[in-house]
Formats: sequence, structure tokens, C-alpha cells
Amino acid sequence: MSGHNKWANIKHRKGAQDKKRSTLFTKIIRELTIAAKEGGGDVDSNPRLRAAVDKAREGNMPKDTIEKAIKRGTGELEGVEYVEVMYEGYGPAGVAMLVYTTTDNKNRTAQEVRHVFSKYGGNLAESGAVSWSFEKKGRFFIELSEISDMDQFMLESIDFGADDVDDSSDPVTLFTLPENLMRLADTLTEKGLHPKDIEFTYEPKNTVAVTGKDAEKVILLVSKLEELDDVQNVYANFDISEEELEAIMAEIE
Repeated sequence: MSGHNKWANIKHRKGAQDKKRSTLFTKIIRELTIAAKEGGGDVDSNPRLRAAVDKAREGNMPKDTIEKAIKRGTGELEGVEYVEVMYEGYGPAGVAMLVYTTTDNKNRTAQEVRHVFSKYGGNLAESGAVSWSFEKKGRFFIELSEISDMDQFMLESIDFGADDVDDSSDPVTLFTLPENLMRLADTLTEKGLHPKDIEFTYEPKNTVAVTGKDAEKVILLVSKLEELDDVQNVYANFDISEEELEAIMAEIE
């Protein structure tokens, strides 16, 4: 598992994806709106929207809030016009980063992202500088307690469309091609399992081993970027041990 996915796994386990419910709702509402804008308001034919709706429900977002966000995306309701912007950059120790944002003001967002990179030891890069080293995937988690036979689970998951199953941590992490994400999640749900944090992600093709002070600086930079309202996700190719990640998280929380 890449360092960034260890980071996501730990945050899922600790329930620390977003400490403030309002922050979580803001990010999900934007994703609902953009997903509906790009692929329509039907969750059955729009996997990205389906994933966003599932995440909204996991976060106990009210049904009318979900519906209004979708209708703003499809143009049935007026609202703020959001666009997607992906920033590329480098963190401490040469770690490559993709910063996925949704914004109604690209100048503001660019300034905020640039400021955080500069303040915490990184720098923005030109478009295409690091994106080539990442691959879009689908990802979700299954709690280890739900799996009675790991070998059978892994074999079945791969048969159902998983590219990889990482059982080195709890929860178990599953990866698949983006177009297979919802089908795989649905199949496992039918088997009585409960996929969590179903989403599209960017997996690094290669990783950079980082330890000590550099590891602390990398995680601090990622954390500060994730705190920005316009930032939906940060993807990075660091490889930091789970024990060290746990310790760093305890320090910055």
C-alpha cells in the first residue's frame, strides 16, 4: 500500500477524514454538484454521482441537502458555479503531489494553494510535471471484522473486478479500475459486506521513502492543504511506515 493510502486508511479508522461536520458537508456538496453537472443526475448511470451520494449518506447528510446539490449540478436550481482544478507540485523530500480542488474562484484557490506549498516546504509545478506518475483508480474499505476467510475474500474480490486487495491494515483496502468501482462495491454489498469511503483516487506508480523530519513536514503540508475549503483531496507518492504515520498524526491533531 502506498504511503498516501496508509494515510487514508488511518484517517478512516480514526474517523478523522474531516473533524468538522460542516467542512465534510461542504466538500461533499461540491462533489455532488460537479458529479451531476458532468454526468447527469441519475445515480444509476453516473458512478461518480453514486459514490458521492453514498459518501453523503455515510456522513448523515439530510436527503433534501443531497437533492438540492444534485439539482444545482443539473441546472434545475440556481447556485454557485463550481469548476474542477488539479494542481501539481512537490513537497519536502521531492514527494510528488496532486491537489484536486473545486472552486468558484480559480484565482483565490491558486493563491491559497500556492501559499500553503510555499509556507510548508513545497512548491507548485507546471501542469503535467507529476500527473504522469499517478493512475486513476477506484478505492474503498472493508472492516477486517466483516471478513471470515481472507484468502477466499481476496480471490472473490479479484473475480468480481478488484485490481488489488491490501490486507496489511484494518480496514482492508480494495482497488479497482474507475469504471468497475460501483459494480464491485454493489457485488460485495450483496454478499453482506459494507464498503466504506467509496471514491475515485489517484494512485502513484512509484513511491518515495520518507522518514524523520521530512516525514513530519510532508504530512504537515498534506494536512494544511486538506484544510483549505476548496481542496477536495490531496494525492501524494510518499511512503511512510504506518507506525510513523500514526505518531505524526497524534502530534498534529
